[in-house]
Amino acid sequence: MAPRNWFWIILLGAIWGCSFIFNAILIREIGPLWVTSLRVAIGALGCWSVMIVLRKPLPADPVLWFKLCALGVLAYAVPFALFPLAQANLASGVAAIVNALTPIMTVIVSHFWPGGERANRAKGAGIVLGFAGATILASPALSSGGQSELWAVGACLLATLCYAVSLNITRSFRSVEPTALAAIALTGATIVSTPLALVVEGIPVMARTETWLAVLAIGLLSTAFTFQVMYRVLPRVGATNFATTTFIAPISAIVLGVMLLGETVPPIQLLGMLVVFVGLLLIDGRLLAMRRKLAA
Repeated sequence: MAPRNWFWIILLGAIWGCSFIFNAILIREIGPLWVTSLRVAIGALGCWSVMIVLRKPLPADPVLWFKLCALGVLAYAVPFALFPLAQANLASGVAAIVNALTPIMTVIVSHFWPGGERANRAKGAGIVLGFAGATILASPALSSGGQSELWAVGACLLATLCYAVSLNITRSFRSVEPTALAAIALTGATIVSTPLALVVEGIPVMARTETWLAVLAIGLLSTAFTFQVMYRVLPRVGATNFATTTFIAPISAIVLGVMLLGETVPPIQLLGMLVVFVGLLLIDGRLLAMRRKLAA
């Protein structure tokens, strides 16, 4: 990939790592469904503001609008609720580590997706290592009978599957202007998540200043800004390469979780993270490329 694409991937990964910290702050006062609803609603407002300022064109096909709204539910409404729900029982850094399985899920989905990228032996080995790492991450819960933590890891894994499927679907919308794609998809997620949050969790009450700051940051920075970049970079680098943003997210999430929230990550889960990263390197091809250079 070109250096400028790497710059955006690293920046996006770092910002999305911060979103796990914002989630941890938000669930202290509001439920996970409201975390999702407020995030996508503020993100949609930010994207529509960009649309107005830049005077970007909107698609005229109502069927396309419906498809983009449905994409928003799968790509945003569902996983954005699963992660804060899981973080009631998981540290931010651990949730971000599980999120690092997104490229592995993407390889699996892409292999079976019509016209998708086929997995080779190296990617197959990376998939095996990735799920081995996920098992190590869940091992504290398995050994202590912590069903809530084990369920939380499963919820994060389901979120990564949503991301993997949506990344492959997004490739079919290359002709849609990126700002319009993000605005419409986030609007669809808002339309579905807000009534559900009202019914299940009632009217949210946010009394703390840090809650308001976190909800604005996760909506404007982690959603509106990053999605403007994402839909421009994704067609250039492909779904699998783009999913490597999850290399960066756990690092920023762990560092900020320890510094700001006083969280701890057990050594066994750090080992799980290392195994996941080795699997990612195999999938990305960099580990084998380094080996060939050393051999040469």
